[in-house]
Amino acid sequence: MGDATTGTAYVTTSIPYVNGRPHVGHALEDVQADLFARYRRQRGLRTRLQTGSDDNSLKNVLAAESEGLPVAALVERNARGFRELADALDVEYDSFIRTSVDAAHRAGVTALWQACAAAGAIDKRHYRGLYCVGCEQFYTPDELTPDGLCTEHLTRPDVVEEENYFFRLSRYAGELRRLITTGELRIAPESRRNEVLSFIARGLQDFSISRSAARARGWGIPVPNDPTQVMYVWFDALGNYITALGYGTADVRPYETFWATSQERLHVIGKGIVRFHAVYWPAMLLAAGLPLPSTVFVHGYLTVEGRKISKSLGNAADPRELVARYGAGAVRWYLLREAAAGADADFSVARLAARYNADLADDLGNLLNRANSMLHRYRGGVVPALPPDPLALPDAGALAAIAAALPDRIARAMDLFDPRLALDAVWALVAGANRLVDSAKPWTLYKAEKAGDMEAGKALDAVLYALLEAVRVVAVHLEPFVPSVAALVLAQLNAPDTTACPYAERVRWGGLQPGTRTDPPTPLFPKLDVPDTLVFAPSGGLDTRRQGRLRRGHP
Repeated sequence: MGDATTGTAYVTTSIPYVNGRPHVGHALEDVQADLFARYRRQRGLRTRLQTGSDDNSLKNVLAAESEGLPVAALVERNARGFRELADALDVEYDSFIRTSVDAAHRAGVTALWQACAAAGAIDKRHYRGLYCVGCEQFYTPDELTPDGLCTEHLTRPDVVEEENYFFRLSRYAGELRRLITTGELRIAPESRRNEVLSFIARGLQDFSISRSAARARGWGIPVPNDPTQVMYVWFDALGNYITALGYGTADVRPYETFWATSQERLHVIGKGIVRFHAVYWPAMLLAAGLPLPSTVFVHGYLTVEGRKISKSLGNAADPRELVARYGAGAVRWYLLREAAAGADADFSVARLAARYNADLADDLGNLLNRANSMLHRYRGGVVPALPPDPLALPDAGALAAIAAALPDRIARAMDLFDPRLALDAVWALVAGANRLVDSAKPWTLYKAEKAGDMEAGKALDAVLYALLEAVRVVAVHLEPFVPSVAALVLAQLNAPDTTACPYAERVRWGGLQPGTRTDPPTPLFPKLDVPDTLVFAPSGGLDTRRQGRLRRGHP
């Protein structure tokens, strides 16, 4: 996506079950979706970011029973935790939907059901099947392990027998295959697209979209005209993407803007729920005669020190504690810098610290501190004039060339939904600037200038300007990734707020105004001091008895 000046984009996270507190895997999805939304806003698209909580699952009911709480109280408490996580991570969401309490959601998902029923896509049948409560999904025996366990949770599914409403998924197999094959419905990365096509090729089975109200303990949204049934949590939850926009209500303007006519409709989801978003949800929309998402991006899982995140293993650390201890910038940086597009990644505080220290403290932080210190030492803290010919000093001019290539390099990476590749491109400018310090030796140029060499003085001006301008350009590009980090850098440069300006203008070389007096040099990213391993307390929090000390001042 280039520098857009018109159009809209709609970016969504999945909405998690709120049977427990959030873990670091939820943080990954929040941060990735926020990046994709911020990036589109920066490039000029009017963008809406949607997140929320899936309140109406049987998992939530069972969790409430185990805690001796009313279901409404449990989901309200836990949903608040997910919202607090998004806030702590600097996620700039436009709406946080709660499916149990938002009246517009109930109205909208009821309208969606009625539209599917009117199309003949829903009928009522007697059914007996294997149901995994953890997945909120029926499985066929061949989808289980050889021991008959759910491959995701390694638990034995319950045998459920009841009369339910079914969605006639099988009738949409051909159209789904065509849409995915042609790219009208893009599934990224390619491996997930192939997985979905293989799933369709094996033959789509109609699936149950309701539960008996008795088995659901009366919790959920009633099926229209049948109070004995509540909607299956996935039919209910998937509808949030349009009900949050007012579909099925009196005010459909957000729906028209961000779904019906939007330039892009992007779902950001985990690999465990691909079939729901890439098969079930598009089929439901086809039945209802509604536009489909344009892209489903599937991210991988985070493990913790090589193990799957699990409450029973005691490694489901609350990411809110990580943010409180290390800062949103450090956590966001790790999640975006370490995880390859669509792949699994392993999390540990030691890795977080190593990545933060190497990139932000050593590379970017040291570059800013050296450049600004030399500016204050050699030019009284005042940015010199932009050289008439940036290429006159080849090493300094090379930075301008790297900067000029960045927008396209970042755009190609972001089209692949690969933050790591995009940051590799940005870091080429950081690395080039650090090389310039070593090759140009500004301290030597200053000594020559003091000895009467006017050309050395001009070269020093060119080097100092190039270094500081490189830092400014890097900071602007970092805004969608780590907004708090970018803000600190731009503040020390005393750069004016240009967020209302077009993206191309903001990243064009020469934006740092000569005569600007920068703030005194202060190290912005002091190093994290942590042990080699992360220890989890029984509560799932961080064991502060073994945890290293955080030096204050982290973004």
